[in-house]
Amino acid sequence: MKPLLARSARILVTLALVCIAVAIGVQLWRYYMQSPWTRDGRVRADIIGIAPDVPGFVSEVLIQDNATVHKGQPLFRLDRARFTLALEQAEAVVASRAATLERARRDERRYDRLQDGVVSVQRQDQAHSDAAAAEGSWQEAIAQRDIAKLNLERSEILAPADGTITNLTLRPGAYVSAGTAVMALVDAASLHVQGYFEETKLHRIRPGDPAQVTLMGLPGTPLSGRVESIAGGIADRELTTGLVANVTPTFSWVRLAQRVPVRIRLDALPEGVRLIPGQTATVVVMPGGVAPSLLRP
Repeated sequence: MKPLLARSARILVTLALVCIAVAIGVQLWRYYMQSPWTRDGRVRADIIGIAPDVPGFVSEVLIQDNATVHKGQPLFRLDRARFTLALEQAEAVVASRAATLERARRDERRYDRLQDGVVSVQRQDQAHSDAAAAEGSWQEAIAQRDIAKLNLERSEILAPADGTITNLTLRPGAYVSAGTAVMALVDAASLHVQGYFEETKLHRIRPGDPAQVTLMGLPGTPLSGRVESIAGGIADRELTTGLVANVTPTFSWVRLAQRVPVRIRLDALPEGVRLIPGQTATVVVMPGGVAPSLLRP
């Protein structure tokens, strides 16, 4: 009797262990293969290249590397002497063209008052043409003056957005060209997290789903956010520009899931937390507000 009971107990214990192992295996499979989470996350932000609109020598650099700046704050100034002289020259041209226009209009009015026969119609038409040409030249001079004024204003380069200046190497005396970026500004309003999810998990992710982000440097401070969007496409490595396709041989039983970027918009950050583009993070998407079971506290 006792050996039968012992054997039955061993069988029941074995069956119980097998059931527990199967349950754990199923849970691990769902967690690793289906749950929408990834350790492949990155903090991202838009990087604005600060470039002057006019060329010139740098006279002052008004900020330091890694400084926090606000929209409209002066960053650096170019030498203004050439732009000031150009504006004075343009204003002198405007004054000269204005005098020419006034003289042409006086001639036009004088010829218009003369009776037919005293002056030819051709001469009257010429007076009208001279006045119109003088007015066009005057308006052109005004436009050139406004451009000179704009160039003078833009010799002081302002921050286009709130953010942080990084990798600053610009120094006074350097010559900068128009349209060439000389420093980088990290746009603070564009900070977000990009999670690279396997394509097998995308069916459980929807825009608006709550998400939890844990930075590698702050393991005990999870950040909350929401799924903002899912990438519309990723690069096809097999796509070529040749006449025929160049397909890399693969093993039919080895298929690696592609990773698709998912953009996470973060909520208000806790006090003292600073995001730096490039930081790594773990991203957990919670469909219905529920986290995967193995990640629940």
